[in-house]
Amino acid sequence: MKKTFPLLVILLSLVFRFALGQSAANKDIFPAGTTVLADIPYADDTLKKHTLDVYMPAVKTLGYPVIIWIHGGAWMLNDKHADMSYMTNTIKEFLNNGYVIVSIDYRHSTTASFPAQMQDCNRAIEFIYENAAQYSIDESRIALIGFSAGGHLASLIGLSNNNFEKSFYYNGKRPKFKISVVLDFYGASDFSTLKGHDSTDPRNPITLLLGGTVAQKPELAKKASPITYIDKNDPPFFIVQGEKDESVNPDQSILLSTLLKKNHVPNELVIVPGAPHFGVMFDTEFVRNDLLSFLNKYMK
Repeated sequence: MKKTFPLLVILLSLVFRFALGQSAANKDIFPAGTTVLADIPYADDTLKKHTLDVYMPAVKTLGYPVIIWIHGGAWMLNDKHADMSYMTNTIKEFLNNGYVIVSIDYRHSTTASFPAQMQDCNRAIEFIYENAAQYSIDESRIALIGFSAGGHLASLIGLSNNNFEKSFYYNGKRPKFKISVVLDFYGASDFSTLKGHDSTDPRNPITLLLGGTVAQKPELAKKASPITYIDKNDPPFFIVQGEKDESVNPDQSILLSTLLKKNHVPNELVIVPGAPHFGVMFDTEFVRNDLLSFLNKYMK
């Protein structure tokens, strides 16, 4: 029982989070006048997980900066509406400040192991880059925001973008797009020290993602760890971590920030006092104001 309890807690947390995400899809959480373009296919197929939503500000202009929203769910649950219901004020600030939000889906680890998730996310970003004019987007100003598993993917995309890991792209070709900023909310940075990395439970989220334990897949675990790709040419990072995170140990965010600083990459780390793995404590004014200030500094 002791071995299964932590996993049960994680799964129940994910189910609750999924419900929050689904409610966000049906609630009016966006400012009046927001244009919503839903379920746009980005991969020339009919997979539901290969779709994205575009949220455009009420004030119309040419050349919006864009924020790519990557949802969490332990790489095995949730969809492109997840994490929105507890970040409503931040979403409104993004749109009111003239940012387009593009929320993307990607295949779960239960149907496709890593690096399928990276291939999907990069392909979605490439779609937006190639079709930027259609959505009045400035393709030279692309930010990523991710939560938990999405934070990991956002960090990995941002850091590997200038290294070109061929397996991260569906066609094996170097991407044209560049990432301007990464906004990482409690994402994993190093699988070798991530909580649960030594679990032998086949249902463990890390095991499902990698197709084996970290000990069984050390090279793949290294390839999947964002810190592997850190260098001086990486984009600025704004990192948010809950002090009481029960799923992603705070050391993950601290390590990421420390290594970015060592490589002279601009970054800011915000530890939210008493905060768990996700929830409304990350949508507070003090986090939001710092986030917007950092974002605007590098995107406008």
